[in-house]
Amino acid sequence: MVEGLKRRFGTGLEALTYLGQNYLQVEGAIAGELLHILCEEEQFDYCVDITALHYPKRERPFDVIWILYSFPKNERVRVKAQFADGAPVQSVVSLWPTANWLEREVFDMFGIRFEGHPDLKRILLPDGWKGHPLRKDYGILQQDQEWVQINLGIESGQ
Repeated sequence: MVEGLKRRFGTGLEALTYLGQNYLQVEGAIAGELLHILCEEEQFDYCVDITALHYPKRERPFDVIWILYSFPKNERVRVKAQFADGAPVQSVVSLWPTANWLEREVFDMFGIRFEGHPDLKRILLPDGWKGHPLRKDYGILQQDQEWVQINLGIESGQ
């Protein structure tokens, strides 16, 4: 599978293994196409998770990671791509319906937008919440003072 993908994507794809876990490092521009191929051609029929990492000092500060599983092959693979802040990431909800809430969580916690998502809105925090708590530039004691005052009618305990 990896050799076929390398022939298709060339230097935009690198196959790596870390502690026995296989993953594909890809350019953000080809991530959507690669994920489509993994689903439709390579039988990765379940999207286990989607998550992200934030490295604020990098030029492209976000890693988006898709963890996929193939029931027919009993195999797992991770796909990792870097994106700039504000750059849209192609939604995979049309490939794996489980991605719906997973993409919403990444949006809520990191502010990463998934282009083509059917209903991209917060899933864990209230709609009026400001900021994205899993970004490293979101202070650990920070919370939305205004939201707490307006919606709870109390001063923050922080």
